[in-house]
Amino acid sequence: MEFPLRFRRSTTIVLAASLLLAACTGGDGEAADPTTPSPTSPPPVSPIVTPSPQASVTPPVLSEEPPPTRGPAALDCVNGWVTPREDSARYLQPLGIIRRTTGVEGPLVVVDMRYFEGPESPPSEKGYLLVVKRWYVKLYAEDEPAFQGRFLVEARRFGRGVAAVAPYDTDGYFSPDWIGFQYDSADPEPKAYLGLPGTWSGIPYDFVKGGGGIEIPGLPEKVVGCLDRT
Repeated sequence: MEFPLRFRRSTTIVLAASLLLAACTGGDGEAADPTTPSPTSPPPVSPIVTPSPQASVTPPVLSEEPPPTRGPAALDCVNGWVTPREDSARYLQPLGIIRRTTGVEGPLVVVDMRYFEGPESPPSEKGYLLVVKRWYVKLYAEDEPAFQGRFLVEARRFGRGVAAVAPYDTDGYFSPDWIGFQYDSADPEPKAYLGLPGTWSGIPYDFVKGGGGIEIPGLPEKVVGCLDRT
């Protein structure tokens, strides 16, 4: 079952289990819970009111050295991480989710990808939330250089989608780089955000620390280290 980017967090395990994702242009458009809480703090980013078609685009920066392909298990990366084989379903799955969520077309150039597994945030004893599959993907569109970014994709038993997005030229897992979008039925119009690829609908919030009525960190402590040196 596919979901657009429409993540919402709650202080209860029951709501966390429902995989509430923020909507994005080109998404599947599933209905969202109308009881979504209103933001209690300013969003970490603001939409671009009138994006200029003449705005210059910085070409993607590529490292001279290839990225590592695996990382060992650690306290903050409980099962370690690995880069899937390019011809594997595990490699292609997050790319398909990113395409479906953002509507980007044409070839995608993957600069870095990491696959890792770990618990839900917050941790849950529910069997279907004990293991959440996650991907870190840094990429750009070959035919559309303005589309470049870093993505966190999550898959649970009952849904999968883009959990957060960060500008291409950021590093690691730090606030306020990573932005999640909370579904807002009152304002479904997609908007462009400086530094983020594509257009996004919903209320932006700090995915690392929480915010906007979502006070739960986006990733649990047991997997935040899986994004070290990205």
